[in-house]
Formats: sequence, structure tokens, C-alpha cells
Amino acid sequence: MEDYKQHLRRLAVHDEALVRVLLGDENAPSASALEPKTAALARFAASIAVDAAPSSIQHAVALALAAGATSAEIVATLEAITPVTGAARVVSSAPKVALALGYDVESALE
Repeated sequence: MEDYKQHLRRLAVHDEALVRVLLGDENAPSASALEPKTAALARFAASIAVDAAPSSIQHAVALALAAGATSAEIVATLEAITPVTGAARVVSSAPKVALALGYDVESALE
């Protein structure tokens, strides 16, 4: 059986072992078919989509950078999700992302 179908079945029944892996339990083996950088950028995008707190966005950015993503790729990811999350969500998140990247966009605008 194809691996993605098995993953979908396991998620549908809330397979505790798989959920632990997905939540980052360091004692569980990796289940992701994505490369670490791609997975980190997807997590970053999800943190924007759910309007995460600034500290969560900082954490997601730090993980993406640690996985090899560049600042430009992080910003490109933010831009790429605009059609899904809406412009208002992306605009409100931009200063949080900028701070996570070490750039104070609000003081730069003054």
C-alpha cells in the first residue's frame, strides 16, 4: 500500500505514535517525506495561517533558518500564502516575521 494512504488512515484514527512523531517527540522516528527545509517552511506558513503569537513565529523562523532556509525563502513563503490566508493576515504578520529575522521594519518606516 502507498505510504501516504497509510499516513492518512493513521491520522484519521488519531494514531498516537504518528501524532507524537508529527508533534516533534524527539524519541520518535521521523515520518515526514519532506526534506527538513521544506517541512520547516511549511510549519512557518502554518504558523502565519493560524495567526500565531510572535514567539511562535520567531520559533518557526529559527527552525527554518536552522534547516537551511534563507531569509529570502522565508519572505517568499510568506508572500506565497497570501492568496490562501488573505492580505490582511500577511500584512499583520510581516512585522513579526521581520523581527524574527532581525529586522525592525516598523522603525525602518519611521
